[in-house]
Amino acid sequence: MAGKVCLVTGASSGIGHATALELLRAGHTVYGAARRVNRMDAITSAGGRALAMDVTSEDDLERGIRTIVAEQQRIDVLVNNAGSGLHGAIEDVPMTRARDQFEVNVFAPARLVQLVLPHMRRQRSGVIVNVSSIGGEIALPLGAWYYASKHALEAYSDSLRQEVRPFGIDVVVVQPGIIRTEFESGTADELRAISGAGAYRRMAEAMANRAETELHGRDKASDPVVVARAIRQAVESTAPRPRYAVGHLARLLLLLNKHLPDRAFDKLATRSLT
Repeated sequence: MAGKVCLVTGASSGIGHATALELLRAGHTVYGAARRVNRMDAITSAGGRALAMDVTSEDDLERGIRTIVAEQQRIDVLVNNAGSGLHGAIEDVPMTRARDQFEVNVFAPARLVQLVLPHMRRQRSGVIVNVSSIGGEIALPLGAWYYASKHALEAYSDSLRQEVRPFGIDVVVVQPGIIRTEFESGTADELRAISGAGAYRRMAEAMANRAETELHGRDKASDPVVVARAIRQAVESTAPRPRYAVGHLARLLLLLNKHLPDRAFDKLATRSLT
């Protein structure tokens, strides 16, 4: 199998970093993109290329795709991994923060898709991997805007998959479960800052305590390489699945969400918070 030209966003840490290295080990040409270029030394040492990219900057997105196409004359894979979280009660979260969440988790990947599609259509091939979450199908309290953004990304991906398949382009959604990354490191502080003093303070403090406990006991959490391997599988497959649920508790929680009545799932989700 010939190596593919890949762009991985959010490559300075966690899933994005592991994915870039996994694709490099498999013989692909990899461009890792992130704001923190100094955190991508392992990628460049392995033969990859580091791109400075703030996914909310139109100039950065256009420059990144232009650079890859100029150097490689093609782009075969886009891994939309960059994302952020937002924790707090719906009543408390400022709408500016909510809009920022959608900017990073929905509109940035959507704009990158717009930029790569003309090249992929011309090639009559390509793979777009949108890294979602089990939160793309389930929702928990005090994270509404994050879950809403991931639900939106999945619906967007479903429509995209239907539109571009005639051009030989595959669209894949990856749904990580509980993964050992830096992603949740600021959850407790954010919960307390946004909702720690108002009507939802008891729930916010309970969830903050849970987040701190889980952060210090991440032995059950899956290593990001588990997700990276699933992404590599999708990238290299001639017929990738539309969805890959991977990592600790991913399949179980999605199964419970699918089969439990809504009230029963609500009770499960909030049993230690009220």
